[in-house]
Amino acid sequence: MGSVSSAPSALTVLGAVGAVGVGAAIWGVGIERHLYTVRRHDLRVLPPGAAPIRVLHLSDAHMAPWQRHKQRWIASLSALRPDVIVNTGDNMGHVDGLDGLRTAFAPFRGIPGFFVHGSNDLVAPGPRNPFLYFTGPSARVPHAQSLDAAALDAFLTDDLGWTGLDNTAASATVNGLRIDAFGVGDAHRDGDRLDVLPAAIGRLGSGADLTWGVTHAPYRRVLDAFTDLGADVLFGGHTHGGQVRIPFSPKALVANCDIPLDQARGLSTWTHDQRTVPLNVSAGLGHSIYAPVRFGCRPEASLITLHAR
Repeated sequence: MGSVSSAPSALTVLGAVGAVGVGAAIWGVGIERHLYTVRRHDLRVLPPGAAPIRVLHLSDAHMAPWQRHKQRWIASLSALRPDVIVNTGDNMGHVDGLDGLRTAFAPFRGIPGFFVHGSNDLVAPGPRNPFLYFTGPSARVPHAQSLDAAALDAFLTDDLGWTGLDNTAASATVNGLRIDAFGVGDAHRDGDRLDVLPAAIGRLGSGADLTWGVTHAPYRRVLDAFTDLGADVLFGGHTHGGQVRIPFSPKALVANCDIPLDQARGLSTWTHDQRTVPLNVSAGLGHSIYAPVRFGCRPEASLITLHAR
């Protein structure tokens, strides 16, 4: 009399794997990409005796006009009472994305802020094969549709009162302290002009209490140069934190630039020529409309509270 095998059949195994895959897809596409969160950090970088400064770091909204939930959630961040905002670009995700940004960012009007551009502040996204991200940083989309970058800049500067930092430097007074900030255009599209920054910083003169370096894409060449130029804190975006991660893994699968994969999201430190400074890379608030998924990497804003040393 023959025995009945207790081992699962190949069909059963394939069915289980398929069910897990379908469940992961449903979670990533239908649920997690809407689970916005605030990532909170504390840094001791201010002069002794200084009052804390609350920095709201926003990045990669990739806004489309129909994304009402995202717009309401971003607007609700005003309840965090930030003292200053850092926006590291890729605000637009659609040719009509500015309509949604006006709703999302309106509560921040009058709060000092700095911003730099990502490529999706200048041109609209296009369809891509997501598996190509595993072969290296993404290439330009041919024949990409231009966005109304002038209208975006007018909203950010004239309406909200923020200051653009693409390949330049500027100052702001926050809680009685002078913050100098410098930045570059999108390094992912070779828009960074690191050679012009020393002169731009020099024009600000001495006397800053704190200096920031701001970039959309945190390429090593940019972070190294920012550290050499005296930045006390570095801010970046672009990576989406990998967008799809192995849950609980400290490393992203991809970063779409040459930053180490374990620094593609969150607060870490960057060292160059024996100088070490804090680096915050935001995993961002959105995604391309052609890749509507987040898995193991919730969309986020960062609230970084700066304290006296």
